[in-house]
Amino acid sequence: MNPLQDLLERLRKSGVPVDENVADAIQNVFVGSFTDFPLDAFFHDRPVPFLVTENDAAKTISAPHMVATLLHHLELRQGQHVLLIGAKGGYLAALIDWMVGESGMVTIVEPHAAVLAHTSERLEFHDAKGMVRALPVAALDDADELARRVDRVLITGAVKEIPLTVAGMVEEGGFVLGPFGGPIQQTLLKRERQGDDWLDTELGSVVFGPMDLSEAERGPLDPHALADHIEDALNIIVELVEIDDETVGRIEELVESLRGMPADIPPLDEDSTEDELAEHPVFELLMAEMEWLQPMWPLFGQLLSIDIESPGDWDDDEPPMVGGHEDLVP
Repeated sequence: MNPLQDLLERLRKSGVPVDENVADAIQNVFVGSFTDFPLDAFFHDRPVPFLVTENDAAKTISAPHMVATLLHHLELRQGQHVLLIGAKGGYLAALIDWMVGESGMVTIVEPHAAVLAHTSERLEFHDAKGMVRALPVAALDDADELARRVDRVLITGAVKEIPLTVAGMVEEGGFVLGPFGGPIQQTLLKRERQGDDWLDTELGSVVFGPMDLSEAERGPLDPHALADHIEDALNIIVELVEIDDETVGRIEELVESLRGMPADIPPLDEDSTEDELAEHPVFELLMAEMEWLQPMWPLFGQLLSIDIESPGDWDDDEPPMVGGHEDLVP
């Protein structure tokens, strides 16, 4: 049994939905065409990077169990038009192209320029069954580019709501599949369009990276990124431990204070001095609140480290998995 067949068999035995169509696509679309990184992690059901930016943030192809899960819940049929928000290097688009066939269409919209360039380059060598194209985000507002209505939308990064421009493209009875929530934890939702309403089906807790890779490149003291993470962490913590209302209120005020800061505060880097750190506005704000915040900080620290720890140094074979996820349940 070759590594791919062995992987598919292990996924089935572990309860991952791998039907015949999904298995056929995975076996016929070579993941190695979309990344130059070693594939050992993929065959061990782990994310594999396809691109590392100048800031050492790695964008990943999802672990096979998540790829199979997403394809299963998309309920793909021949001839459908699938809109993919977030390229994942082109691998998911190629799989979907295989499943929707010659009369089908896959449109990728990718917000990060380097990811879009990588995806476009790799798809040039993909023997597409139907029409596959990769476009910048601006294409969402171009009626000519997206004249054909959409049957399925797959969002591959954390979002809070369906973008209005995307919602208006979905056919009656079509649906959007994606991870909805904050930067730390989301719920995989199938949101089906029924008239003017959207009917939600929850498919489990997931941990996806940000929709736009540039968000993952923001420093740990970026005030708006830190506000998003603290807010999401608070929502998780209050479900696990009892926190008094006064502390919750103070944390919410801290979040608002962070969001009120300018977005263009100069970031710190590995060469920054202790004095520069102490004078950083975000650090100053946190220190001013530390008397009451300190007992809570270990809980936040365990959750915040998922996404905003500094990339630091890494071995060439093991870049940091920004945008990857380990499990259906975090």
